[in-house]
Amino acid sequence: MKAVRVHAYGKRPSVDDVPEPKVTGPFDVLVQVGAAGLCRTDLHIVEGQWAEKSGVQLPYVIGHENAGWVREVGAAVTNVAPGDAVILHPLVTCGLCRACRRGDDVHCESSKFPGIDTDGGMAEYLLTSARSVVKLADGLEPAAVAALADAGLTAYHAVRKAVPLLHPGSTCVVIGAGGLGHIGIQCLVAMTAARVIVVDPNPRARDLASELGAHEVVENGDGLDDSAHVVLDFVGEQGAERVGLAMTRRAGSYFVIGYGGKVDIPTIDLISTERNIIGNLVGSYTDLDELMTLAAQGRVTLHTKQYPLASVNEAMDDLEAGRLQGRGILVP
Repeated sequence: MKAVRVHAYGKRPSVDDVPEPKVTGPFDVLVQVGAAGLCRTDLHIVEGQWAEKSGVQLPYVIGHENAGWVREVGAAVTNVAPGDAVILHPLVTCGLCRACRRGDDVHCESSKFPGIDTDGGMAEYLLTSARSVVKLADGLEPAAVAALADAGLTAYHAVRKAVPLLHPGSTCVVIGAGGLGHIGIQCLVAMTAARVIVVDPNPRARDLASELGAHEVVENGDGLDDSAHVVLDFVGEQGAERVGLAMTRRAGSYFVIGYGGKVDIPTIDLISTERNIIGNLVGSYTDLDELMTLAAQGRVTLHTKQYPLASVNEAMDDLEAGRLQGRGILVP
């Protein structure tokens, strides 16, 4: 099968011929990939930012936002069958540890993360587990929802955590209306009565934010200091982390979703104002199931551009240069 593999950090991946994965375990699910989302994390992987954390052996297949059709299942799988359209939770989890048993499977003690620490889904086929597959509702196609498996799930997870803080009359500032941010805006509008202000220097992104229901869109954070009950930072680098923290009011919460930068604040400023800094990883299986309900209702939709698998480096160039609005989708 064709697959996108990283051979060396600092060099773009190549499309290689590799063996198809095989079903060997009772809970294995082999998925024919219908679409794989391109994430900024994929750029960070290529740059080597994840090398120490993942410990993955090169070369390997990247791609952690995946949807497609079940091709084959293990003997104990009962929740899906060959032919079913599915979206995949990005983690393969054990289901037995304490975190899994309380529904916090993102922190599974023995998880695998296809596309991060093992072979992922920028390929024609991907091997996952029965615990990771969510059947798509009728009318949802893999290419339309694939990026919800991580970008959407991460955005939803952050909004879900912020919901109790966003009472009617509160203000939420969203930094970045790109691949994650445009999903977060829709989740906020669907799930809260807060006033949503979007900050993005890109005029096309601001136009999109307005179309998606943002109450106000601005180019930068001027005049927003100490204004927000919650800030959702979908950038997390290049100064956004400094601006985002400054926007929170006393007892406000700064949610870090994008990454690459550094949060630097004197501890006395934290305790004297009781500001909160909250990290956000990808969401749980339950989060993904709930997000797919919003997608089926048409309340969360992805703005995408499709590329053939062979054009992965063109897609990466577009993402890195800021030419890609919404989310890039690779179609095998």
